[in-house]
Amino acid sequence: MTSPHFVVIGECVADVVRTDGAPDVVHPGGSPANVAYGLARLGEPVALLTQLADDPYGRLIRAHLESAGVTLLPGAEPTAATQATEAAAPRTPSAVVRLDEQGRAQYTFDIGWTLAPVELPFRPGHLHIGSIAAVTGPGAAAVLALVERWRGRAGVSYDPNVRPALMGEHGEAVRRVERCAALADLVKASDEDLAWLYPGQDPEEVAQYWLGLGPATVAVTRGPAGAFALTADGRRAEAPARTVEVADTVGAGDAFTAALLHARRTGASLDAALARATAAATLTVTRPGANPPDAAELASVLG
Repeated sequence: MTSPHFVVIGECVADVVRTDGAPDVVHPGGSPANVAYGLARLGEPVALLTQLADDPYGRLIRAHLESAGVTLLPGAEPTAATQATEAAAPRTPSAVVRLDEQGRAQYTFDIGWTLAPVELPFRPGHLHIGSIAAVTGPGAAAVLALVERWRGRAGVSYDPNVRPALMGEHGEAVRRVERCAALADLVKASDEDLAWLYPGQDPEEVAQYWLGLGPATVAVTRGPAGAFALTADGRRAEAPARTVEVADTVGAGDAFTAALLHARRTGASLDAALARATAAATLTVTRPGANPPDAAELASVLG
């Protein structure tokens, strides 16, 4: 069996979607897990290094990921340290997701991230990190150690996917995010991420600043305003958004990231890659939960 090209490192989260007057609906989620799932749906060989408990949420997420062909790497079970420090049995992380009238999601998290130091069982072609797992201790140290070990021998991408309630003190959070950005070849962020990290600053100015930290490409999503990307060699690309009826925005940014990584791996130009990524995000917002398109769906939308 050929080793997966992509290795995604980060959290799985059960998204408990709660709307007034309706029963809760549980969707498999977690930004890194969504990216892994999205890559697999697009036909990419992908493995996920994460943590899952043997509980109903964990079994739901595991079956969801494996149904798309995601390989779960050893280390997905709770560590001994986790079990020793928790009074209750280890549990799969969860988040209550409340949707506003426009389908935009607000999260309340019940999550821990305690990934222990681990070696990958094969040489990856590309590592993707992001969200809670890249900046939350104690597990973030293991994530960054893997990136530093493979940087220069594998591609690296990063999506901060900022969760303010879990980021801690603002200045320290910015420092941790910038460290991750400096390790990456490609960084993707939303305009909402940048507004929290750098209040009042123009997203293009922040993207230029991040390019100075080390990445070759910085892509920024702007919801209904589409997306743009800047490169260290002075190129700029932009893709408009499509007008659709929004079910919710859960997982849209992760679908964008998966499609962008897939497109760049297949040799697409930056303009074409942004168009594919924006189309993937658009398809995702038309249906509930983090439900990215497969390759056939994406191809049909792109004509």
